[in-house]
Amino acid sequence: MSNKWAPKILMCLKDGRRRFTELQSVLASVTPKVLAESLRSMERDGMVLRTAYPGVPPRVEYELTALGRTLLEPLRAWCGWTEAHLPELVEAREEYERRNR
Repeated sequence: MSNKWAPKILMCLKDGRRRFTELQSVLASVTPKVLAESLRSMERDGMVLRTAYPGVPPRVEYELTALGRTLLEPLRAWCGWTEAHLPELVEAREEYERRNR
């Protein structure tokens, strides 16, 4: 999980397979190169399964593996914590910015 895009990709794949272009449209702020690198890294780590289908143009789909699915619950907890503490996080960041101007 050293990749900052991995949690977002996990959430995009939680409901099932998606094509690369579907992931690209949902994760619009990531470049295609970084998305491909992130998916390749997650595949290498056993979190994502990549399936390529022959054809013109070739079609590639990604889905979570059983191992990748084990990260969904901790990720939900992390998101819940962030939502519960968002005002404190914003306040801490603002205080940090005031101190470091």
